[in-house]
Order: sequence, then C-alpha cells, then structure tokens
Amino acid sequence: MRLTDHWFSVPLNHSRPKETQLEIFAREITASAHTPDDVAGLPWLLYLQGGPGGRGIRPTSLNGWLKEATASFRVLMMDQRGTGLSTPATRQTLPSVGNAAAQAEYLSNFRADSIVADAELIRAAIAGGPWTIYGQSFGGFCALTYLSFAPEGLREVLITGGLAPLTGSPDRVYQATYARVAERNAEYFARYPEDRALTSRIFRHLENVTENLPTGERLTPERFQMVGNFLGGNTRMDALHYLLEDAFVSTAEGWRLSDLFLAEVSAQVSRRPNPLYALLHESIYAQGDATNWSAWRVLDQYADFQPSGEAPLLTGEMVYPWYFTQDPALVPLADVAEMLACRDNWPALYDPGQLARNTVPVAAAVYLNDIYVDHDLSMETAAAVRGLQAWETADYHHDGITEDGEEIFARLLGMCRKL
Repeated sequence: MRLTDHWFSVPLNHSRPKETQLEIFAREITASAHTPDDVAGLPWLLYLQGGPGGRGIRPTSLNGWLKEATASFRVLMMDQRGTGLSTPATRQTLPSVGNAAAQAEYLSNFRADSIVADAELIRAAIAGGPWTIYGQSFGGFCALTYLSFAPEGLREVLITGGLAPLTGSPDRVYQATYARVAERNAEYFARYPEDRALTSRIFRHLENVTENLPTGERLTPERFQMVGNFLGGNTRMDALHYLLEDAFVSTAEGWRLSDLFLAEVSAQVSRRPNPLYALLHESIYAQGDATNWSAWRVLDQYADFQPSGEAPLLTGEMVYPWYFTQDPALVPLADVAEMLACRDNWPALYDPGQLARNTVPVAAAVYLNDIYVDHDLSMETAAAVRGLQAWETADYHHDGITEDGEEIFARLLGMCRKL
C-alpha cells in the first residue's frame, strides 16, 4: 500500500469559523498496484471510525475491507477531532482550555455534527465532488448526521453496526443493550460453563483482597466487569476465556491474581488512550435533554449486573460516573464529565425530514445479536431513511468487519450500486 499524510485546519465551532482552530490529520491509503496516474483518477472513500474517541485505523498491511476498498477507491482515514494526530483532547491537553466549565463547553463541539462539518471542509479541499463514506459503529452514527445535513457531499453510504436511534432518550438504548448483553453472557457461560464459577470467584476475591493494576490503582469488582466488552465480537468471546484462565496464581500469601491477568485487564479497562469515549459516549445519543448518566440510572432495573450479587454478569460499553474516580486517566476530568452529563441544550444530530426524503444510496449491515447497537432500534432507523437497504445477519457481531471485512464491504457496495 501507499500512504500519504494530509493535514487540515478547521474551526472548533463551525458557526464561528474565524475563532479557535483545530488541526485534523487524515491518512490517504491506496494500493501500490495502482500507478500515480491511476490513483489520481480513483474516487474517494472516507472511513468514519467507531468510538467516540477512536483514532483512524493504523494499517500494517493491506487486508480485510481495506484491501477490497483500495481496489477501486482512494481511502481517507481521518483522525476525528480530539483523537490520534489531530488536535488532542485528553487530561494532559484540556487544562489549557480553561476551567472545567470551559472544557465542557469546548468538548460540546466534538460530536458527530462537528465531525461531519470537518469532513465537508476536507472533501471540498481534496475531492471536490461527492464522495463515498463508510461508517463503522459510531462512524455509522456520523454517516446518518452526514445524510441529514450535507447529503450533497455524498455519492453513496455504507454502514456497519451503526444505525443510531433518531429520536428518544438514551434510556431506551441502554434498556435494549443491557438485555442484549445479558443474553450474550448466557451464551458465553453456556459455551464455557467453568468460567461462571471462575468469574464469581474473581468478584469475591476483589471484594476481600486488594489487587492493584500495573498503573497503581486498585482493581474493583465493577471495573473488572468491563471485560464484558469482549462479548461484543465473534472470536473476541474466546479471547475472554483465555484472559480468565490466567486469573489466579498460588503465592506464599495464598491465591492472588496473576501479574499477567492484571496487565491484560488493565489494557481492557483503562480509558487512558481514548478519554473522549468516556466523556462523550452518552452524548452521542443526546438531542436536547441531559443524559444524566443514563446507563447508571438504567442499571437499577437489572439486578443481575450488580457487582455485589451472587453471580454478577459482565457489562458492555456502558459508561458510569465511577469511571471518573477509579481510572487515573479520567480522575482529572470528573467535573467536566458531570457537566457534560447535565448539559441540557444539545443540538439535534439528525433531520428526520431530510432522512425521509433521502436520495443518496445507503446500505447497512445490521447484526441481529449486536450488544452495542441494538438490532430492533437499528431497524426502526432503517425504516425512517428513504431508500436505505438493510442487510440483517446473525453471522457477525459488532466487529464483523474485522472477521470478514472484504465480503461485508463488497456486499454493501454492491447493494448501493444496484439501486
């Protein structure tokens, strides 16, 4: 493959374009089999990464969906604002913005509407005409925002695991996803029945014995629950089993959690690499009203997830206020997180009227057992976007494109081109 780096200057707030500027990094990826003249004639495809707070993929080889896409596109891999090599937003950089209130106001400009506005400036600078976009997970949410407010910039839209609900409270998102995660727990423990007793043992151990992660802080029962993120993938579910089998080691002080286990758990439960995920996760569903820690409130309806229970279930991608007291990378941002959770003037992320009039070809893979983006809510959205073709499948989970990216990409593109 051939990689070309691009840098762009964009306004923090697109309604005030002459004020604070951000830098956006994007990497162009093309197949080295194409000559420079060939590349110049290829159409552009913008990839919108999942998240929020996830930087663009750093490919080390041309495979999966990228291999399929670069056969006929110049792919632009954008680091969304606040991530990667774009102007960062972390515990290290945000204090330069001002106090907690100033930081919360600053971060209110880091949702899908601003990401789409960035993309439009970039498209005008390098592509000129409409381009194709491919959104995975939160990137699909951004794609729906793009269809709502800048459809003239789009040739066609591909979405995988990313049809967001267009209306309603985040509460119904978590009511649906808690139920999906509970089903996935049942599937996991049916596959690995010995791990049911093992996870309960780990919970009880963490209640009674202080175990510290390599970063120094105590591993709590509720933080251990976060390893349930493994349940969102096809083969990643098996990786959870391999993680758990390394849990205990016999020492002179009795049974303790092994250094290997603690290191692997730390990599899964720390938000140090992507603090925006924790800060903005619930806001991606917010339109108008405050989220008020929706996942934390809805958790009260699901006793099986309470870490003090006899056999607690593992959680998914939900974000809770205690993240900001237990994760050292998030502790300095606790006041900012609270202000964002209480913010009650979020602008609309979608235009249902425009989506109902949509003329851009759209194809979406909707996973029946997705624990992150609920199937039923996704199909509700699919029905509200004129012309959207939904491919419903139980063959993949949320990370389907890492399992069979070439097939999924080719199928969705073919669906768009047949319209």
